[in-house]
Amino acid sequence: MSGTVWPQILLLSKFEVMASGDASEQSGNGRATRAKRVPRAVREQQMLDAAVAVFAERGFHQSSMDTIATASGISKPMLYLYYGSKDELFGAILDRESQRFLEAASQGSSPDFTARETLERTLAAVLDFVAGHRDAWRVLVREGSSVGEFADQIARRRARLVELTADLLRAGTKEPEQDFDLMAVALVGAGEAVANRVAEGDLDPARAVEVLTGLAWRGLSGGPRQTD
Repeated sequence: MSGTVWPQILLLSKFEVMASGDASEQSGNGRATRAKRVPRAVREQQMLDAAVAVFAERGFHQSSMDTIATASGISKPMLYLYYGSKDELFGAILDRESQRFLEAASQGSSPDFTARETLERTLAAVLDFVAGHRDAWRVLVREGSSVGEFADQIARRRARLVELTADLLRAGTKEPEQDFDLMAVALVGAGEAVANRVAEGDLDPARAVEVLTGLAWRGLSGGPRQTD
């Protein structure tokens, strides 16, 4: 952080924070009333929301803290009070959006569902998430994978997704000789490609679920057919 930023931060700690909650204003009867302060947790989410939109539009390397601060409706020094660097801010976004993604995926799981029903419902929940959070998906997949500092983190999460998918496929068939790990890699790769099209508005989520479920279950419903 440049040396010129710290004096601004010191001033903000006294004045800008007051403006967000401790400043007084005149009411209709002439009495001073205290302005409503934005809770820190709410402010943080507002900053993350703005940063997601900026990163999705401009990419990580072309985005600046100045631009993100402007999009958040705050000053850059205030942004630095919450997130010490662009890397720290981006990491917070990946953590939040990854958690949201996993929560969406878990909605399709239930002990009352068959393996196929679980897959269908999981895909539907995931693709609905992508359709409703297109900027977040772009940041997670495109930007997260391309930024060297975070590429390993994204790769680990993707490997975990492949592992979970393999377990789901394995549970849905009685053919133990099939290479479920390889099939899971293929399905996750196809799923990401399909989700990218959903994120761009080129494909309906319901149609995507139908295609991916058919791809996953083709050949898993009892093995190859026997010829007479």
